[in-house]
Amino acid sequence: MDFRLNEEQQMLQDTVARLVRGEYSFEKRLEFSETEAGFSEAFWGQLSELGLTAVPFSEELGGFGGGGVEVQSVMTELGRGLCLEPYLQSVILGGGLIAQAGNDSQQEQWLGGIASGELKAAVALQEPQSFYDLNDVATHAEKSGDGFVLNGRKAVVIAGHCADLILVSARTSGDTRDADGISLFALSPDTAGVERRTYPTIDGSKGCDITLNNVQVGADALLGEEGKAADVIEYQSGRAIAALCAEAVGVMEVANELTLDYLKQRKQFGVPIGKFQVLQHRMVDMMSELEQARSMAILAASVADIEQSDERRRILSAAKNVIGRSGQFISENGIQSHGGIGMTWEYNFAHYAKRLITINHQLGDDDFHLERYANLLQVG
Repeated sequence: MDFRLNEEQQMLQDTVARLVRGEYSFEKRLEFSETEAGFSEAFWGQLSELGLTAVPFSEELGGFGGGGVEVQSVMTELGRGLCLEPYLQSVILGGGLIAQAGNDSQQEQWLGGIASGELKAAVALQEPQSFYDLNDVATHAEKSGDGFVLNGRKAVVIAGHCADLILVSARTSGDTRDADGISLFALSPDTAGVERRTYPTIDGSKGCDITLNNVQVGADALLGEEGKAADVIEYQSGRAIAALCAEAVGVMEVANELTLDYLKQRKQFGVPIGKFQVLQHRMVDMMSELEQARSMAILAASVADIEQSDERRRILSAAKNVIGRSGQFISENGIQSHGGIGMTWEYNFAHYAKRLITINHQLGDDDFHLERYANLLQVG
């Protein structure tokens, strides 16, 4: 099969690549990470000015009308730059949930702002006890007059501290872990009763835990049909998994480049250490893992926007499993090849390794998706 990008897709990827190379040096990334937002508002503005925040949205909403391959092109280059901006959270996952579940009024109210970059969305789906199971929802939403009252706690909401809109899953019926009975709500972080505790994550970004104490929202905050949000969440999480796989490939590419350069430059016994056969074999293994991961990322992108099916679920879980294992292999062997410098905060390789480990734990790690894949095979 021909997996080459067409002319428009290649132009899109080249545009992102030039922007990242020109504006996102490693030194600047360290500075962005230390700001209150945890990323560069100026770079986010450049993404929106170039129309990159509109890539996955329909042309009716002022978007590019892009699919999984176009998103892959953007995410791979953002991965190469270790970009901290909440593109995945706001554009892919947040925007996707509203586009699929929201009514015309809600889409008109929020999607235009997300596509233009003026509005940032965060997604609060995980809870302290859920362990990757997005159906494990203890947060409750009870009807009250014409609206709902939300109580509960959401964990590790990336970029939730600076979001203009937070999408929250809450149970309106059923028992914990039941797929049926989960609803999706869109609320402002300034709503009374919303408390956020912000903290840095190991990859340099910022997350927060959100506590909901008798948060009152109107009926217009409900996205989609009451109690039927599980399928929407699963589908859009699949799109986010494909995007994460693409980002991971970009991270792995640079991690391998850094390791190869180090092996060529670092000398011991008067020769570059890359002359040693054992390190050559290790580098070959790292490159092999990258190629395998790239193939799976392409496969994931090809099914990201197709109709939901067990086959789509299997492919996405297989891709996330392979990406997780490959990322861990490249991280560990890259650090081993670098020696002590590979663990230092001042050296960029350590940050690529940390991002790969974090990606493995977003939306299910390799073990979680291996088990899910095996269960889906039995169903099939």
